[in-house]
Amino acid sequence: MTRHFLRDDDLTHAEQLEVLDLAARLKRAPFSERPLEGPQSAAVFFDKTSTRTRFSFAAGIAELGGNAIIVNAGESQLGIKESFSDTAKVLSRMMSLIVWRTFAHSGLEEMAASATIPVINSLSDDFHPCQILADLQTIRENKGDLRGLTAAYVGDAANNMGHSYLLGFATAGMNIRVAGPEGYHPRADIIADAEKIAAETGGSVAVVVDPAVAVAGADVVITDSWVSMGMEDEKAERIAAFGAYRVTPELMAQAKPDAIFLHCLPAYREYEVAAEVIDGSQSVVWDEAENRVHAQKALMAWLLAQTQTENK
Repeated sequence: MTRHFLRDDDLTHAEQLEVLDLAARLKRAPFSERPLEGPQSAAVFFDKTSTRTRFSFAAGIAELGGNAIIVNAGESQLGIKESFSDTAKVLSRMMSLIVWRTFAHSGLEEMAASATIPVINSLSDDFHPCQILADLQTIRENKGDLRGLTAAYVGDAANNMGHSYLLGFATAGMNIRVAGPEGYHPRADIIADAEKIAAETGGSVAVVVDPAVAVAGADVVITDSWVSMGMEDEKAERIAAFGAYRVTPELMAQAKPDAIFLHCLPAYREYEVAAEVIDGSQSVVWDEAENRVHAQKALMAWLLAQTQTENK
């Protein structure tokens, strides 16, 4: 069976720990795993523009011994003249991995259903699971064991980050609280999935309106851009809706004194976060960005090994 990573709960608690342990080893010894030696090639599709995702996957594939074939929107037949399913069947005979940053999550599901090589969701409208692995690696570096830690995500809780924090942090056995205004909460099915996972891992899930309630006593405070790609026409409306959710020094003071601050970037200072916070001593956003390389390398190596083992 081919293993894919389309959403955060595609990994069990134990599997997530395996990936994170490998990510830590690869950070210490970047060239110690070379599953793409040859070089073998990975197809990396970008339907959306990118900085961290593009550079981290290209660098990571190269460090694993492989070759990243990067394809921007409109440069292939993908989804235009050829179905996702047919593309998956073709690429499975040429590539070792497929990485795709796209819009509708359903396209990734269709791709994975026909692929015999691992398909990785590098971002979709519903989930951003690779970012969560990097965040978990960063938290481990600062806090140690993830189980029992409390993380608060404030702002647009209805976006892909809100969904992935619920699923990924619940899988880690953490207490995840998300806060957003009414109308900007996670999908009910995602909340239900996260609650089920948390019941198995010892974590907990809470969705609230008041950001101070979410942040109170937290070990980790997180936010994201209020105006994501494709939402530019809603900018004024969203700024008005999320004004009370800005991560300020005063809001950070509600968390534990040694709490750390995360942001997946790009960040817009004085909108979702005050400059004093993101540029301050509690911020670990640059480590978080770097860890995209290590976490994704670990994920790719792990998926390749699992797929090879299960297909024997």
